[in-house]
Amino acid sequence: MARRTINEKTNKIALAGLLVALMLVLGFVESLIPTGTIPGIKLGLSNGVLIFAIYILGIPTAFVLMLLKVVLSGLMFGGVSAMIYAFAGGLLSMIVMSLLSRVKGVSPVVVSIAGGVMHNVGQVAMAMVMTNTPQLVYYMAILMMVGFVCGALTGICANQVMKHMKKINRI
Repeated sequence: MARRTINEKTNKIALAGLLVALMLVLGFVESLIPTGTIPGIKLGLSNGVLIFAIYILGIPTAFVLMLLKVVLSGLMFGGVSAMIYAFAGGLLSMIVMSLLSRVKGVSPVVVSIAGGVMHNVGQVAMAMVMTNTPQLVYYMAILMMVGFVCGALTGICANQVMKHMKKINRI
């Protein structure tokens, strides 16, 4: 029995490492996709990985993955200011997704939509504080709509992956 517990812990750590690597790769790929002339718009591909982590690895592990993604992608691609904005969005997003994921009957797609919207709210709120520009609140409406659409897409993808993994008895 102890051996099984060690194997489960090892598997969980290995999966968490793979998910961090996947989030970093998706973040890099996302940075290569042109999103038009509206600043701050991203697809949020890593959000799908976090949804998967919340449901499969648990909320505490998902929080750690979000922190690792923020720090590592900030060091590799963005710098300190990018880390601050990413952390603000990621923290608010993870809090809301964690709470919603515990509500019976709320699908991972809805959780992902809320996460996408809240990530943008967190980032704009941080920008408002850091730049002392309350007028950015008007820009939040645009980013909330984008967060809704992108959150739905990543949530659908994450949900399909989880359904497939259950079918093949991998989770």
